Amino acid sequence: MKTPEPILVTDLFPPVLDSLLEVLSGLSADDWNKPTACALWSVKDVAAHLLGGDVGILSRKRDAFADKSIMSWEELVALVNSLNETWVKAARRMSPSLLCDLLKHTGEQVCDYFKSLDPFAVGGPVDWTAPDPAPVWLDLAREYTERWLHQQHIRDAVGRPGLKQPRFFAPVLDAFVRALPRTYRNVAAKDGTRMALTITGGAGGSWFLLRENGAWNLYCEDTKRADAAIAMDQEVAWRLFTKGITKNDALAKATLSGDQSLAVIALQTISIIG
Repeated sequence: MKTPEPILVTDLFPPVLDSLLEVLSGLSADDWNKPTACALWSVKDVAAHLLGGDVGILSRKRDAFADKSIMSWEELVALVNSLNETWVKAARRMSPSLLCDLLKHTGEQVCDYFKSLDPFAVGGPVDWTAPDPAPVWLDLAREYTERWLHQQHIRDAVGRPGLKQPRFFAPVLDAFVRALPRTYRNVAAKDGTRMALTITGGAGGSWFLLRENGAWNLYCEDTKRADAAIAMDQEVAWRLFTKGITKNDALAKATLSGDQSLAVIALQTISIIG
């Protein structure tokens, strides 16, 4: 058995930022107003949301500016949703040109800040994986998925191809899968039970959960046959894990084997906050 390797993405932030700015710079006035998969948000709103994320990282983390303490998952979700909505509404006053200028300004500072961090130090929790302190590399992987995901929303809305090369896409899927133990945390099973997930496509891979000492642990290699298994395409996987498609839609496109009642629980995985 082998535990998954750390997801090291520091070097990917600059090219993903460049790709975002390149796409935005070529948009027409109509493109900026097109709807996206984010409910009630236009392309411009999603870009403003990314700017808000940069401002939050630089203020809260780099500059240690005081932030409201969070007591529960429900409070965290409510606060994030409230802040996002307030920010996006205020940012609608910005012109697309100014928005691009600010995204470049803050984005480059965020890239520099992320590069300055020790990825193997202990940081704050990545709440959709576990409530415990997590290594910095996992927090950075979470930040990377946020930027990849919302750029994908923009690209989908304006008909541009996504960043689907394995270099950019594989770390996203790998990070999303780290939410599996949380998904199964309340699922009872005898020790030794195995549940396998396979994501097909050039950026995908295989992972499995093993029940050990009353808990589910994530691994990426195993020689034993799984008691339950589910396979899905990478396009289905990223949309499912980010609430872009329903569980029923994903189930219709997935392949299950073994204990299907155990395998189907994987479709409840959510790898975002909100």
